[in-house]
Amino acid sequence: GSGEGESTTDLVFSGHNLICENGHILADTGCFTDGVAVSEIDVAALAAERRRLSTFFVAPRPEDAQHIVTYVALDFEDMTKLTRFVDPRPFVPANDDRRAERCEEVLSIQAHGLATRLAHTGSQRVVIGISGGLDSTLALLVTVRAFDRLGLDRGGIVAVTMPGFGTTDRTYTNAIRLARTLGAELREISITAAVRQHFIDIGHDEANHDVTYENAQARERTQILMDVANQVRGMVIGTGDLSELALGWATYNGDQMSMYGVNASVPKTLVRHLVHYCADSYMQTDEKDAADILYDVLDTPVSPELLPANADGSIDQKTEDLVGPYELHDFFLYHVLRHGSSPHKVFRLACYAFEAGTSGEKYSKEAILAWLKVFYRRFFAQQFKRSAMPDGPKVGSVALSPRGDLRMPSDASSALWLSDLEALEDDVDIY
Repeated sequence: GSGEGESTTDLVFSGHNLICENGHILADTGCFTDGVAVSEIDVAALAAERRRLSTFFVAPRPEDAQHIVTYVALDFEDMTKLTRFVDPRPFVPANDDRRAERCEEVLSIQAHGLATRLAHTGSQRVVIGISGGLDSTLALLVTVRAFDRLGLDRGGIVAVTMPGFGTTDRTYTNAIRLARTLGAELREISITAAVRQHFIDIGHDEANHDVTYENAQARERTQILMDVANQVRGMVIGTGDLSELALGWATYNGDQMSMYGVNASVPKTLVRHLVHYCADSYMQTDEKDAADILYDVLDTPVSPELLPANADGSIDQKTEDLVGPYELHDFFLYHVLRHGSSPHKVFRLACYAFEAGTSGEKYSKEAILAWLKVFYRRFFAQQFKRSAMPDGPKVGSVALSPRGDLRMPSDASSALWLSDLEALEDDVDIY
């Protein structure tokens, strides 16, 4: 079977070897190992068991098989009342033990994918931009795991912090402290002077905080990372997550681009739990300082920090105020891609899942409908960014790689889906 040494372009093969007999596991190597499973199978016992079970049989000839077709009318005058549980956070197991198990599995897949790519390229250096936010923090933690797995010196991880116009003291300090605590090589390169010169070159008013103002900063940071990678003969590690990719919340040819995106299939709602899991794990080791930093990162609002901070130095630009709550978007994403649900169905399930008592947050039907429209508009309009996305490991049942799970044209229209939602405008209480 597939395992160690397979390409990790979009998938990671665990190499999990099993020998089973009639539902019982006889030998098991575990995931991400290079061992061999050895056992004996009692073929005679299996044959006897099969003869004994006559409940199901195979017709000698296809024409002897008796197929009975029954037609059932499924037209209901009244809408069926939902009674089953609809998980408001489908990417995150609710049970503590299962969630910890899932976090370990995801981190192992990410680290194994990166380690395999590093081994293939022969590179012992990587470059990663750190901002003090959740995504870059997770990418750094995964990279540390990959280096430890390969027995490489963590000093080969070049962590670059690139303060700009919107960088706050809190995120800046956390980025520096975490890189040093984990043993990475830290570099600080301010982008302020370079971006200001760029504004002069293209004739852009620095006081105009439009999309050019924001994207120029993201692209300057990516240019720095790529050039530093050339300097050290290393790879640029991407930090963007699945939720950002779905919404296109990334600058094209800016943070959208890297040489290997370790978070590409990790939804934002799971990112938080992965970082928390790592923090809890560090608390059990001699790296407790790293845990304290991670807990503070978890307490920091999600922001690209591309606009100037508030007068008191706090973050002004909060992502969820602009594109909507990530727990809603992750819910939409799961049901649209995993189950192929229609807009009407996604809306109904969301209204039910986020009712009071089933979630920590309650959203009105009007709010859910508004953010669902944002999701569909952005999901279709931003496909061109995903069509050019770099390699990255798939860690779950939903991914957006144009080479695998989502072969969608960049010029696909959202009109059909949005028209389905428009019909709900005047009758949101139908559900």
